[in-house]
Amino acid sequence: MENILLWMFYFLTFYAFLPGLISRTFGFRVFKRGKAEKEIALTFDDGPDPVYTPQLLDLLKRYNAKATFFVVGIHAEKHPELLQRMHAEGHKIGIHNYVHKSNWLMRPSTVKKQIHMTSDIIEKATGQRTNFYRPPWGIVNLFDFAKHGDLQIILWSSLFSDWRKRVGVPRLTKRMMKKLKPGEVLLLHDCGATPGADEDAPANMLQALEMYMEEGVKRGYQFVHISEMMTITDRTKEANYKPGLLKRMIVGAWLAWEKVFHVLFKLESCGPDSIFHIRVTKYHGRDLALDNGRTLHDKDDVIELHLDNGKLHRLMKESKSLMHLAIRMIREVEQTMPRLAALIAGREEYKDARAVYGISMINRGVEKFGFNVSDLPKGLFDRMTRVYLRLMLRVLNPAGKSRLKDHREKMKPRIMAMSIEDFWQRYGTGDMMDTAWKASAAGLEDSRADGTNEQTSLSHTEYEGAARGFTP
Repeated sequence: MENILLWMFYFLTFYAFLPGLISRTFGFRVFKRGKAEKEIALTFDDGPDPVYTPQLLDLLKRYNAKATFFVVGIHAEKHPELLQRMHAEGHKIGIHNYVHKSNWLMRPSTVKKQIHMTSDIIEKATGQRTNFYRPPWGIVNLFDFAKHGDLQIILWSSLFSDWRKRVGVPRLTKRMMKKLKPGEVLLLHDCGATPGADEDAPANMLQALEMYMEEGVKRGYQFVHISEMMTITDRTKEANYKPGLLKRMIVGAWLAWEKVFHVLFKLESCGPDSIFHIRVTKYHGRDLALDNGRTLHDKDDVIELHLDNGKLHRLMKESKSLMHLAIRMIREVEQTMPRLAALIAGREEYKDARAVYGISMINRGVEKFGFNVSDLPKGLFDRMTRVYLRLMLRVLNPAGKSRLKDHREKMKPRIMAMSIEDFWQRYGTGDMMDTAWKASAAGLEDSRADGTNEQTSLSHTEYEGAARGFTP
């Protein structure tokens, strides 16, 4: 009996108590407080409620506030029109299980089922699935970390016992005013139908919240949903980030290895401070269909592009956001491609190349420059490339993995290829190529009869459109 009790203690410790302690104390795998100058995140649990949720939405609208609603599936199922209104008015919706029951009291498979049921209800009402999850009472278990990697667990920095009617409006307002600070993630309740709550308690919450928001607006604060708070927090962390000695040593070692790699494999720079290095190599793989009816065959010569990781690291350090980074990289590529054409024109070692080719995770939007994008064939090379490139981006990103974590599912290595004929048509000029080059690019002379090519600079609007696609 003593052994059974001991094993039960061990099980509860590792299954429930330790995950809860670690997540609350250290914020492991959860978001509970932001870093902001003027923003406060409002979150509401246990709804939707047919009486109080519409009143809350009206109040938020009056103050131009956005919020996050963590809905209980059994309530959401009865009131899809309220989910639709939340979504239409710019709020975020998260999962609070199908029934308001602690995860400690349910098997992992039951928790998973509750999450999926509620997610389906949200998607049916709004047309979008959610990736935000708040377990009832904020109680997590070991499998919440291991089994729900696609969900962002949201806790809170402040709660006020607003589910108890006896707290009263004056005391509740006083408690909330103490937390009128930027970066706070407030937990309130728009439904009193859960066990332990008072049915009419949300009425007090609404009165206190109105006074809270009124004072917040006077002080210049803005009330945002949790997604906005997380974005602001990441941006603030990156702006204030200073790499430690270990990080600097790792980056230095990685960039030193890159220089050795360039020497060993005879890579050539496309110019001073260029974003690309190149080499001629053999393509190995399945036949690759390119634009204009061309096909890249196994063992064809290709001009292989390699991103300069030192340049990429500098761009990451200097960029204020992923969009800013994308725009700067687009400009770099736009400037480098004509330099590449000038560099290789007429040179014997490049004359048999059939395509310009590369493999990268930063591949969204490169069609703007004439590249075809295709998936790597599944296999060992694909897996090894994926691990290597993710490791590289994590090392080179000044803030580690924080900037990339929300885009992990999009960060897949892909093949980028452009036929040499398309390359010359876009980036070459008539005086660049001798007779041999013109023969290999047969049919292009007429399109460049005036000595020009099809290359054009992107407009400001095109930059933004390309950047949205280019951003991982």
